Amino acid sequence: MESGSAFYAGEGLSIDPKWLIDPKLLFVGPRIGEGAHAKVYEGKYKNQNVAIKIVHKGDSPEEMTKREGRFLREVTMLSRVQHKNLVKFIGACLEPVMVVVTELLVGGSLRKYLVSLRPRSLEPRVAVGFALDIARAMECLHAHGIIHRDLKPENLLLTADQRTVKLVDLGLAREETLTEMMTAETGTYRWMAPELYSTVTLRHGEKKHYNHKVDVYSFAIVLWELLHNRMPFEGMSNLQAAYAAAFKNIRPSADNLPEELSEILTSCWKEDPNDRPNFTQIVQMLLHYLSTLSPQETLAPRRTFSSENAILPPESPGTSSLMHSRGDGDTPKGKKEDKPRGFFFCFSECY
Repeated sequence: MESGSAFYAGEGLSIDPKWLIDPKLLFVGPRIGEGAHAKVYEGKYKNQNVAIKIVHKGDSPEEMTKREGRFLREVTMLSRVQHKNLVKFIGACLEPVMVVVTELLVGGSLRKYLVSLRPRSLEPRVAVGFALDIARAMECLHAHGIIHRDLKPENLLLTADQRTVKLVDLGLAREETLTEMMTAETGTYRWMAPELYSTVTLRHGEKKHYNHKVDVYSFAIVLWELLHNRMPFEGMSNLQAAYAAAFKNIRPSADNLPEELSEILTSCWKEDPNDRPNFTQIVQMLLHYLSTLSPQETLAPRRTFSSENAILPPESPGTSSLMHSRGDGDTPKGKKEDKPRGFFFCFSECY
């Protein structure tokens, strides 16, 4: 992939030149998502429909250095792992802004899909099939020594036919080592493993020991959601849910589930991380359970998504015009954000 620079380096990390994209060939369309540190747009790169994640650079030199390090870690990890249940990485660039480009998944997030079905629940085969997709993605990450640290339905996207789940967003992921201490309270409270949470012993940003089993706990909460299509820890705030799990050992109810599924759930969210199974074991348990289901189980109805690719209008912005002097996608105070121009294609029933 083209770029004028050989590589970017920071915190001992670099972007392999083969993954560098040419921002001049990147066209940005409508915004489809936004987080605390980044915005995600639909777009095109070399006539391929893509998702474009633009990372905010931060306001202070210290914050800029921190975010660049996180960005470079994410790009490095995305370029190392490939799996059918992980979003496909296409490339990245650091200038004029930090950009990560991946395949565009138009089936929406697992969160939105589940909410759209309520009060109905997924068919058991569909729910467990989705869980198997997630477990296989996590098995791949862990095999490469990567902890995701933010596994939740918002970070799981569906393919166009809504039959396959893919894991996205390695923004909080870290490589696991036996000795390194990592940031406490990383992730999203409702899905956060008990060992990550602390009320008084650690100040914000301090470090503590934990391992890849934090992802197993988060997986259990996601699996519970897939099986019940309800928000875990209903009636509690995110913080209350984390406190209940960490200090009262409270978990969502595993009652009224088939015994085998109940055992998978309860083993994955055990208080002691060492007692939780790994994802290779989880994959085998889920496959065994699927083998016990009737092949006549109804699958999720297929929904059709259409893409209308039109000629790019002259005003369609590339990264240089969309982000010009601001550089980070943030909206200046007192100024309304311009609506994205260049809506050069659309997906029906998408996002």
